Amino acid sequence: MKRIWITLVAVIAMISGVYFFLNSRDNHSADLTAGDKLQVVTTNSILEDMVRNVGGDRIELYSIVKRGTDPHEYEPQPSDVSAATEANVIFHNGLNLETGGNGWFNKLVETSHKKFNEDVFSASSEVTPEHLTTNVNEEDPHAWLDLANGVKYVQVITKVLKEKDKKNANYYQANADKYIAKLEKLHHQAQSKYLEIPEKQRLLVTSEGAFKYFGKAYHVTPAYIWEINTESQGTPEQMQRVLGKIRKSDVKNLFVESSVSPKSMEKVSKESGLEIYSKLFTDSLAKEGSDGDTYYSMMKWNIDHIYDGLK
Repeated sequence: MKRIWITLVAVIAMISGVYFFLNSRDNHSADLTAGDKLQVVTTNSILEDMVRNVGGDRIELYSIVKRGTDPHEYEPQPSDVSAATEANVIFHNGLNLETGGNGWFNKLVETSHKKFNEDVFSASSEVTPEHLTTNVNEEDPHAWLDLANGVKYVQVITKVLKEKDKKNANYYQANADKYIAKLEKLHHQAQSKYLEIPEKQRLLVTSEGAFKYFGKAYHVTPAYIWEINTESQGTPEQMQRVLGKIRKSDVKNLFVESSVSPKSMEKVSKESGLEIYSKLFTDSLAKEGSDGDTYYSMMKWNIDHIYDGLK
């Protein structure tokens, strides 16, 4: 009988210990203690930089799609799944960027047992979307190429970080206010800058049709070979369409994005007699330590080089 009682007490103690551990783990995930840092995951380098500007040294940050890689089609690695599983917050662009194509992001969210609008947030949720011309029901994801939308991204990011980590809310807001003021200043400078160029020269020719938001914000007309990187690229029909737009304009130069092959644009250059003036940043920041390695410097690079090339 004594042995039975000893065994029973041991079992009760073990059950209590397990319950206490699980309960304390749940409380730990819900309310960060003073020594904890918020674990944040972003889907690409542009969001990573925005979050870093707001979160500073109060967060641990991991980005899934590495610099120079196209986020439209991506295959998550084991390290991505691990980071997403451990994350308190995951930010994605939305507007069909990560969830279109092969739908890799939806699979990642499901595998990591996260929930949209609870753990997973779209940074573009306050943006008014532009739509593709080849499929008017599909949203164009490249909203960050308008700095006014970039500000909306930062505001969403700030709101989420403040809600998830209340003890650092004032710190996040102060960082965001300073960062937003910097972005807004560049935005207003760009809006007036392009009006100096004759309208027939303001044709922005790129490989992918990523510049709808940019064009609307900064008074240029986008022209492109293909509309989005998930579709066929550089077909004869696409080439003839963009060449026709070039012939009707007074455009001086062409551009090519840093994250796509230049081969198709080189063919357009040969056919049109126009030079490729510069690379542009669209879906990824530049490598760290080089021009365009932050969201601000990426946008400044694009604004300055597009202006110079069109002028």
